[in-house]
Amino acid sequence: MTAIPKPTKTIDWRGLAARIWPAALAVGLALLFGALLLLASGRNPIEAYTALLQGAFGSPARLAETFVKMTPFLILAISVSVSFRCGFWNIGAEGQLILGAIASFSVALLLKSWPAVVVLPLSLLASVVGGALWSGIAGVLKARFNANEVITTSMLNFIAVYLLAYMVNGPLKDPEGFNFPQSSLIAEAFQLPRFLAGSRLNIAFLVALVLVVVALLFWRSTLGFRTEIVGASRRVATHVGLNVNRTVILVALITGGVAGIAGWGEIFGIHYRLIDAIAVGMGSLAVVVALLGDLHPLGMVVSAFLFAALVVGGNAMERGAGVPFALVDVIQGSIILLVLARAYIFRGRRS
Repeated sequence: MTAIPKPTKTIDWRGLAARIWPAALAVGLALLFGALLLLASGRNPIEAYTALLQGAFGSPARLAETFVKMTPFLILAISVSVSFRCGFWNIGAEGQLILGAIASFSVALLLKSWPAVVVLPLSLLASVVGGALWSGIAGVLKARFNANEVITTSMLNFIAVYLLAYMVNGPLKDPEGFNFPQSSLIAEAFQLPRFLAGSRLNIAFLVALVLVVVALLFWRSTLGFRTEIVGASRRVATHVGLNVNRTVILVALITGGVAGIAGWGEIFGIHYRLIDAIAVGMGSLAVVVALLGDLHPLGMVVSAFLFAALVVGGNAMERGAGVPFALVDVIQGSIILLVLARAYIFRGRRS
């Protein structure tokens, strides 16, 4: 059996810089393309981008809202990055978030008379278990039957969406919510404390930052290094004595559990109830955030912050400069295309 090399403990600053500038170039070109579209539509791009910046960073409350939007993007991107670096192409973060939300809400519903100091940790644990089990289904199918995880995780997303729709339109529907597809509110004592009065910024943001630190430590650990070996070459991983199928299942459980935490944050920190649109679009955007951050925890902090600013500032740009929010979608789409393109443009320049 060949000995498994130990993970390095040093930081390759030159390699880190080589990762940053292509991503920055992709964002810059996307913003330039957006400016050209604004000019073509008869609008002032400077005025529009000023409104976007003011909307995202113009006051402590606006900055706090940007951090609020950033929180689920960052958590899901961390989840996606772990699976991608293992070569397990999990695109089911949206469904895993939903199952985490349902599981954590169920704890709050069943234990509504219990103290918050007990319910909140239990609900967090339930969100991890819910997301992990949902992703674990795809992991087992991949390991045992070599089922394509892109297909299985996509199908599991659809099942999760329809399960949530059934729950909020059926057994969990708020009897006082008229015809809105939503559950009743969780107890006020279970709502996560907020950092800034008048804003929605809550402890879930701190949890996201803790997950960044955990991810950094994970990739410097033996388990993280073995995960990367499996992602680089399963043939090599088998040659050095790694159990590839076990690693795939373990990674599926880890990534699903992390994604479930995002659902917990949305329930206990933002909505305080189940709603049918709790995860719309988040899973696909998380993939882009992860890729723009080059699957590195610190890179994903920056990319999650960028996309959150685009979302929050885009709303302000629509109101303040009369720019359709669809243009923000165009800019996001441009970033997506350029992020995908840079993988080919710069692949020969990396060491």
